[in-house]
Amino acid sequence: MRAIRVASAALLTATALTLTVPPASATVRGDETNNNITSFGFRVTPSTIAAGGQVTLSVDGCEGDTKVTSGIFDDAHIPKGQSSTTAQVFWDAKPGAMYEVTFDCKGETGKTDLTIATGRPDGNNNHQNQHQNPVNKGVKAGIGGSLGGLDLHEIALGGALILGTLATAYYKTRRRTGENHS
Repeated sequence: MRAIRVASAALLTATALTLTVPPASATVRGDETNNNITSFGFRVTPSTIAAGGQVTLSVDGCEGDTKVTSGIFDDAHIPKGQSSTTAQVFWDAKPGAMYEVTFDCKGETGKTDLTIATGRPDGNNNHQNQHQNPVNKGVKAGIGGSLGGLDLHEIALGGALILGTLATAYYKTRRRTGENHS
């Protein structure tokens, strides 16, 4: 009879521990989640820019023309034999938003992100291109994750839940053992 109680407590403990462990895929962070593997290299510099700023679009190893598209600047073209071009970010870009930039080299595409910082590059909120009405392709959303930023408080709370489960299982096992020998 005691073996059944111990097995039940062990099963309860194992279940509690299994449910509190994050999945292995949730531990991947930052650039490791970018499964964007192409036969050519590409980048946007800087990766964070203020609205109205100028970015450099670079490509390495593309044997043809490269088309670069995004909802935050006009389509750009990098001719064969060149490795970069520049693009001006729209003045009405939303501060803090993240936009997807797509590089297309002979039908093969690669994507990276461009984040819009707060403020203006010239510091005086000069709206030079306010007459320009660009087509808004939208903001890239859904980047984050529920396990992206565990802090000390959340880790302590999870540890307390595990400890409480183990203590309850131990208490129930010890109490039942004592009741049978009375």
